[in-house]
Amino acid sequence: MLSTHDDLLSFDRAHVWHPYTSMTDPTPVRRVTAASGTRLTLDDGTELVDGMSSWWAAIHGYRHPRLDAALRAQVGEFAHVMFGGLTHGPAVRLAERLVELAPDGLEHVFLADSGSVSVEVALKMVLQYQRGAGRPERTRMLTVRGGYHGDTFGCMSVCDPVGGMHSMFAGVLPQQVFAPQPPADEAGVPAWASAFEALAGQHAGELAGIIVEPLLQGAGGMWTYPAECLRVMRAVADRHDLVLVFDEIATGFGRTGTLFAADAAGVSPDVMCVGKALTGGYLTLAAALCTRRVAEGLSRSESGVLMHGPTYMGNPLACAVALASLDLLVENDWRSQVARVGAGLAAGLEPVGRQAGVADVRTIGAVGVVQLDHPVDVVKATGAAIEQGVWLRPFRDLVYTMPPYVSTDDDVARICAAVEAAAVVA
Repeated sequence: MLSTHDDLLSFDRAHVWHPYTSMTDPTPVRRVTAASGTRLTLDDGTELVDGMSSWWAAIHGYRHPRLDAALRAQVGEFAHVMFGGLTHGPAVRLAERLVELAPDGLEHVFLADSGSVSVEVALKMVLQYQRGAGRPERTRMLTVRGGYHGDTFGCMSVCDPVGGMHSMFAGVLPQQVFAPQPPADEAGVPAWASAFEALAGQHAGELAGIIVEPLLQGAGGMWTYPAECLRVMRAVADRHDLVLVFDEIATGFGRTGTLFAADAAGVSPDVMCVGKALTGGYLTLAAALCTRRVAEGLSRSESGVLMHGPTYMGNPLACAVALASLDLLVENDWRSQVARVGAGLAAGLEPVGRQAGVADVRTIGAVGVVQLDHPVDVVKATGAAIEQGVWLRPFRDLVYTMPPYVSTDDDVARICAAVEAAAVVA
């Protein structure tokens, strides 16, 4: 049994893969021994303000007593049962809550294991809908450059095939249709809309649906764009009977300033994927919600059923903690929390734009992004942030932050200082 600090890190380095990391030449990792509130504690006693919400999920911080209690209570009943032929209260109540919170019309809920799986399910919904409509030749998705939707094969096919993380797989993935990346501001919308509409019309006979990350493209580059683009997509989908899918895994539950990014545009998608913050960062859980039209349409396909069924679908522990997390979201007035954090990020990061090597600074909701004019040295940038007492995880040419909503003003100020320090050395 490994017990010492050195033994654990040595075995980790030799045997444990971390995300997007080489096994033969891994980058350094730090061992967390405790986490509470907005703080991570390392094995040497160092406390770090978490500027990442554990990849955008831990919106309430760590060891929240309400979330801990929800898990303990459910463990006292049962931890898991199969969802095939059985059901249970936590799953049903969570589905009810998601339908209440979601944009209008999204009333059917498929509970998935992870964000990537929910996108895979959404793609199946789209394809089965078109088959049910007697259009099996419609198999391609329309999306935009700069997007990221997950690491599984269907998801990779709708990620940016050139600038994204999965370009090496381009030759073996389904070939989707990619429109230009949405513009950064309203002035660019008319030209972009014309190009998007023309591309959709050109390929209408082979398109099944449209999939995008609304307002904020996440791991593809932390790019923000106007809500008007979502209204254009809705109109194009309606014109050509395409299924409109919003991937709200990163943007859902308040991160961009509205409960869902779709709300900023006043439109409802036909399918919406949620995850990440759904359980407050406690357990992996996601969902794909769809309209009655989509549910009925895919039921007319030759299978008659949605062809997906994860082993851990509707896990009671995850559903119970998700319900508690959604309660906290409302009770804590997430809108004020996000506005306060966002104002602190906007003020604190504005001076960073004057640093040499910085190409752009942008914020949306509780998201702050510093884009450099060169690739980040992740090891140096991470070390610089740690020296400021903050945990950040830069990537590509970006040093960014998505703090927990419960971050204090002092936390946010420290995070901004760390982002600047990381950007300077990167």
